[in-house]
Amino acid sequence: MSRHRRPHPPQPAGRDWRRLRRVLNLLFFAAVLALLVAFGRRLDWGEVWTSLRDYRLETLLAASAAAFGSYLLYCGFDLLGRAYTRHHLPLRQVIPVTFVSYAFNLNFSAWVGGIALRYRLYSRFGLQPSVITKVLTLSLMTNWLGYIGVAGVVFALGRVRPPGDWEVGVHGLRVLGYGLLAVMLVYLLLCAFSRRRFWSVRGHRFYLPSLRLGLLQLALGAGNWLLMALVLDILLPAQLAYSTTLGALLVSAIAGVITHIPAGLGVLEAVFIALLQRQTPASALLAGLLGYRVVYYLLPLALAGVTYLVLELRARQNNAGRAAAGKT
Repeated sequence: MSRHRRPHPPQPAGRDWRRLRRVLNLLFFAAVLALLVAFGRRLDWGEVWTSLRDYRLETLLAASAAAFGSYLLYCGFDLLGRAYTRHHLPLRQVIPVTFVSYAFNLNFSAWVGGIALRYRLYSRFGLQPSVITKVLTLSLMTNWLGYIGVAGVVFALGRVRPPGDWEVGVHGLRVLGYGLLAVMLVYLLLCAFSRRRFWSVRGHRFYLPSLRLGLLQLALGAGNWLLMALVLDILLPAQLAYSTTLGALLVSAIAGVITHIPAGLGVLEAVFIALLQRQTPASALLAGLLGYRVVYYLLPLALAGVTYLVLELRARQNNAGRAAAGKT
């Protein structure tokens, strides 16, 4: 006779952990909603509406199309991570997660969007933390590899003319540009020829991608920065050249990283006014930058907030389905 073992009742520790996880989920969800509400209250919606009303519809549509292209390219970062880690989440989950993470990243800092939300949503869809870390790492590397490539070319060509009272002049930026191009070249050479394919940092392994994947990183990352500058170029006064707008954006990105201010509030404006006020009035610059914040930051954030709610609901349904399947 075969003996049938009775299933062991759930251990108290397991029940306590499930309850704690539910509480943490609710707290995280509430924190995201609180961030959105607090951010909305800080905005001067009258000023936002006035800025948009002054633009022609064709201008806003062109800027929105460029912003859509930029977000679409950024979603490609995590698709590279999907190929890199060989996880099997479908595109219908990866693309919305990346979009939500990017929108929250821009408005609330990388810790909220780039890291916390990615871990939260990907883990809810079943990815292991080690896989999420690899996806996140590759995404960060893709973004900054693209920046290094574009900034290296722009700075090396002397397309940015800092004010006379800045410590870093045109010559200094050119040297920096050549240095950035050297870093980019070293990375690609390592991707192609390095025998060592991973490094360990604090217990985490960072794997070196193939040359093909490295070139795709460079193309997607650079394309995203170029499209961000295009959104600005469409909304700023027409007398500013695209290369001028691009150079100012690249400098403001460095300043934003140094100051760690969420969304670069005030930093973007200060850099653009310092660099470009000799070419166009500061009032026109501020109007264009406000339009840029609306088109590239606020409208995607509003859509990302709704998308986040849908993802949470979908993840909850998937988890409930897996739990029901495990009981049968």
